Amino acid sequence: MKTKSWNKNWTNNAITYGMVIAAYLIVQVMVNTGNISSLMKGLLVPLCMYVILAVSLNLTVGILGELSLGHAGFMCVGAFTSAVFSKCMQSVIPNTFVCFLFALLVGAAAAAVCGILIGIPVLRLRGDYLAIVTLAFGEIIKNIMNAIYLGKDSKGLHFSLKNAAALNLEEDGEMIIKGAQGITGTPKVSTFTIGVVLVLITLFIIINLVNSRTGRAIMSIRDNRIAAESVGINITKYKLLAFTISASLAGVAGVLYAHNVSSLTALPKNFGYNMSIMILVFVVLGGIGNIRGSIISAVILTLLPELLRGLNNYRMLIYAIVLIAMMLFNSSPKMIEFREQLAEKWKKKPAQKKEA
Repeated sequence: MKTKSWNKNWTNNAITYGMVIAAYLIVQVMVNTGNISSLMKGLLVPLCMYVILAVSLNLTVGILGELSLGHAGFMCVGAFTSAVFSKCMQSVIPNTFVCFLFALLVGAAAAAVCGILIGIPVLRLRGDYLAIVTLAFGEIIKNIMNAIYLGKDSKGLHFSLKNAAALNLEEDGEMIIKGAQGITGTPKVSTFTIGVVLVLITLFIIINLVNSRTGRAIMSIRDNRIAAESVGINITKYKLLAFTISASLAGVAGVLYAHNVSSLTALPKNFGYNMSIMILVFVVLGGIGNIRGSIISAVILTLLPELLRGLNNYRMLIYAIVLIAMMLFNSSPKMIEFREQLAEKWKKKPAQKKEA
């Protein structure tokens, strides 16, 4: 039984990795042959970012079973800390790619620390209360980033929440964060290849965690908290671990985003609650707890508005219809039953061919 289960997990994981690699190769061929528009090229890095966000949030919502609406906040932390690091270290680390790798670690670590600080008090809450508190955290982070003024000169870093003049920079000083104007001049290092590599690393972390002893402990908390506690599982430890890993991966997505734009600002459309809800939509439509479904829904729902841009008057109507159709297909009991029947018929056909 264990061998069959292991083989099934290995096959599912191989399909997930293979799907990402195959999509990357197809896109690369299309780019090299000139069969992809400049608009679609600009969406390649954001696609990777959304996939990372969807898969990482699925760890909290699907595997842990807790509703979090603060994912955009962790992304914001990763984006700004990595952008500040890159700006400050440009003269020290001349190689932009090496600097980006360090920025990646800094952004992920900063988001993980925020995940721990928020998770310790917040994870005692459950359901709607947890959702409201994490949503508030995301809004607080966004507003703090809009209020920060940061600069550097020969004396070091200068920080203020008032205005740029309060920094008292020297004449040759440099502004790094300009309040609501954000950060400009971050090196644009993010590429589609880097994005796909980060997607694969994210999948490796999440899939191996889910299939490990730790993952089974996390899922047992989701399924029955009281039973899990009764057999000695440390509820707080495992919930905090899942929440922190999810936050850290959201920070990685933020680093990818920060190094793909010329100007990084904490606008509501970038890091507001709408972003958190959109990521949650990816998770729900792909199937809660379904990693592969999160990838597919994130790609489809990111590309769909752009593919329908020619139908300007009906674009959002078609988008809404597709959302409803995907939700019914994934969640309707009749559709689930229909899919199971199709799967059984598909399994019977190979068996009948072998007997013949």
